[in-house]
Amino acid sequence: MSTLETLLAHGRRRVVIEGVKPQVDNGRFSVKRTVGDRMKVEADVFADGHDEISAWVSYRHKSERGWHELRMLSLVNDRWCAEFELNQLGRYRYTVQAWVDPFGTWRRDLKKRVAAGQDVALQFLIGAGLLEDAASNLKVAEARRLKASIEALRGEAAIDAKLLVALDDDLAALMARTPHRDRVTKFERELTVVVDRERARFSAWYEMFPRSCGNGTFRHAAKRLPYIADMGFDILYLPPVHPIGSTHRKGRNNKPTATPDEPGSPWAIGAEQGGHKAVAPQLGTLADFRAFVSSAKEHNLEIALDIAFQCSPDHPYVKEHPQWFRWRPDNTVQYAENPPKKYQDIYPLDFETADWQALWQELKSVFLFWIGQGVRVFRVDNPHTKPFRFWEWLINDIKQQYPDVLFLAEAFTRPKIMYQLAKLGFSQSYTYFTWRNESRDITEYFTELTQTEAREFFRPNPWPNTPDILHEYLQTGGRPAFIIRYILAATLGASYGIYGPAFELCEHVAREPGSEEYVDSEKYQTRDWQLNSTHSLKPLIARVNRIRRENPALQADSRLKFHTTGNDQLIAYSKSTENLDNIIVMVVNLDPHNPQTGWLHLTPKDIGQPAHAIFKAHDLLTGARYIWRGADHYVALNPHGQPAHVLSIEKLA
Repeated sequence: MSTLETLLAHGRRRVVIEGVKPQVDNGRFSVKRTVGDRMKVEADVFADGHDEISAWVSYRHKSERGWHELRMLSLVNDRWCAEFELNQLGRYRYTVQAWVDPFGTWRRDLKKRVAAGQDVALQFLIGAGLLEDAASNLKVAEARRLKASIEALRGEAAIDAKLLVALDDDLAALMARTPHRDRVTKFERELTVVVDRERARFSAWYEMFPRSCGNGTFRHAAKRLPYIADMGFDILYLPPVHPIGSTHRKGRNNKPTATPDEPGSPWAIGAEQGGHKAVAPQLGTLADFRAFVSSAKEHNLEIALDIAFQCSPDHPYVKEHPQWFRWRPDNTVQYAENPPKKYQDIYPLDFETADWQALWQELKSVFLFWIGQGVRVFRVDNPHTKPFRFWEWLINDIKQQYPDVLFLAEAFTRPKIMYQLAKLGFSQSYTYFTWRNESRDITEYFTELTQTEAREFFRPNPWPNTPDILHEYLQTGGRPAFIIRYILAATLGASYGIYGPAFELCEHVAREPGSEEYVDSEKYQTRDWQLNSTHSLKPLIARVNRIRRENPALQADSRLKFHTTGNDQLIAYSKSTENLDNIIVMVVNLDPHNPQTGWLHLTPKDIGQPAHAIFKAHDLLTGARYIWRGADHYVALNPHGQPAHVLSIEKLA
């Protein structure tokens, strides 16, 4: 249909709908929310002339056939909004529709005429005609309601009695939702929102290698669960638990050859005992794994499993499906490389194989297999090295059947690629936090993540360390550096994670100068960790996780706000609930070596207090209480004593 034909067909649709939010890439991708959230939809809605407008949000869960309709409220400058509750997991659709409301316009003008003392007898007849015109669009009971009103407006009753009928709010509401269908403007597309469970928004992750627990079995790893639970974590993430290949197995500190007693990298997946759907015999059996998952639940821990779609040369796929790999002219498989790094123990899968559909189905079955073992959270290794379309298909397909499944994207790559993966469906994403160590960098980065359109689809999960990343800041800053980075991660992000026990024990020695690799990395050997060390950060971690659970302000990212201190070595920021009944202010010394002082600036709007009000700042880390007044407050933080404040802003009783 041409533009002219469209205009002629819809010429009576006078309303314009623009600027509908939230939406991602013009509705190409879904926005993200969690169960219990209220979905706020806004739009610019206007028409020619001065007539009243009736605007509505239509929404439905994918399991529902019919639509719910919710009237929008007018804000300012032709901006309208409405909110509805997201009370089910899965996908919702929503859109906006609007029309000129003749009865609403007549009712508005009637009030003005009456106030001006004008004769309104004719107006009652006009109103009756509008009601009569709408009656054919209504159900029987509603049509009867209009018939009674029509008769009243056309009857011989006194003007005051007719005014009561004409200005009845229920009648106005009924007419506002009774348009002529050929005059309804609908927004050009239906938008979607994916609703996840709370742990997609708020979670604390702990990474652990089971093979470094006791004798390296799931049964011994289960003895570590109380230790992790006592620190307040709710997701325990395990690196790959599959059989490890022996061909080109890497030795200690990534040596190109391994001794017979060296275990190899868990990411070199696959051996004669099986591949991605098997458990390494050294760890136990599938039954032992299921028992481990069950034990974790008893400690309020959920197991997250690493899914790495790559194979050792010994993986069954290599023999059973050689077409899934890229073969070189010398009749060998191309191993993984990131020049100058070589990973001879890993074969990448060839997603451009002619047999790609069978490959996709098999890889999806890997997730389904572990879902069948009780896993509902997956950390996906290097998803940016696999096709975008693969992830969009896989995640959407799995979440249709299992909407409670969560996916964490481990993609340290270019920003647009990280964002694309999040748009495609990953529930959470690793971030550049590890490399943001200065106040300006942290402020700019987390402002982008939480105060721009990115917050509609990208849920950040900052980690101060991983088995692959030991940043120079931690290598040189001593114990204070670990405390500083931990408090930043746990309070900037509603979700965050640490690789332990390396983190709480302040493991800080690199393999060589200039490297971010740990010396004696657990990726290539087992470690005997001294968990009862007096140097451990376990008490601090437990306290901060308890603070996070007790304060709703720290359980979301959308209300993160940064504040000035007058000192670049101090960073200050706050989080609050929407009604400001919970306000938490963080001030952190970014210098792990020297004390720093400054003036924290908080406006009355920041703290929900009148100007010059006296209020209390309760430090939840130390228990100290400060009585403050006004906007500027002196702070002094010593990295060797107290490098940070986590302050609850409270009214004085």
